[in-house]
Amino acid sequence: MGSPVAIVTDSTAYLPRELAERHGLTIVPLQVAIGGAMRDEGDITTAETARALKEWHPVTTSRPAPERFAHAYKEAAGTGASAIVSVHLSASMSGTLEAARLAAEAAPVPVEVVDTGTIGLGLGFAALSAAATALSGGNLTACAHAARTRAGLTRSLFYVDTLEHLRRGGRLGAAATLLGSALMVKPLLGITEGKITPLEKVRTTSRALSRLEELAVQAAADRKVDIGIQHLAAAPRAETLATHLRTRIPTAEDIYVGEVGPVIGAHVGPGMLGVVIAPQLPPS
Repeated sequence: MGSPVAIVTDSTAYLPRELAERHGLTIVPLQVAIGGAMRDEGDITTAETARALKEWHPVTTSRPAPERFAHAYKEAAGTGASAIVSVHLSASMSGTLEAARLAAEAAPVPVEVVDTGTIGLGLGFAALSAAATALSGGNLTACAHAARTRAGLTRSLFYVDTLEHLRRGGRLGAAATLLGSALMVKPLLGITEGKITPLEKVRTTSRALSRLEELAVQAAADRKVDIGIQHLAAAPRAETLATHLRTRIPTAEDIYVGEVGPVIGAHVGPGMLGVVIAPQLPPS
């Protein structure tokens, strides 16, 4: 049997640290700039980001340099990996995937780069599936397939208090159709084929959050799922949603609740509440 397959992902997976470490994941950080000073995502707090956004200070994000991926790949090979699967956020949202591909061309072992077409825990669950496959002895092809399959099954839904942060960051996509009525509605959004898309327009925040819960229940159906609930400066909303979904989705295996990092936070703004429904893969 050859050496194991290493799994690399990026910081927008927002996995709990202990979970990432337990699965042997290597995480390459994106960068965030507040007031022009660029720092790794892990070196700036979400609270700093939320405060800057509330005060409408410029917050920008940047992909990792290809050299950061090259270093991660070299380290993985140096510790015995015979191949690497690099699992990342949607190429439509960031140049991160392209940086990974550039580094993969000169890596010391074969690297397969996976575009999950999503972000946040939608990406995180895909990376975990790749890692679980690697830990069970899966080869490069099997690990990449696990990541792509999990990502394809996963549904990501979210609510934002305002579309302004997405507009400023150029990430609205098809949801730009909501701008004309943005002051009169509370938008529910999703991620489809790697891009943010509008789902529904709701008149009040309370109705929007209630509808977000309903859509999550529908997405789970009767399947065994993992659930990720993410927010920015909206912990009470997140905990309420988690409590409701634990009751309403009895097939849920793991439910993770946490705050998004600065990269996503810069684009969605305070008050964001998202839910990821990730059906589990059948045993191989």
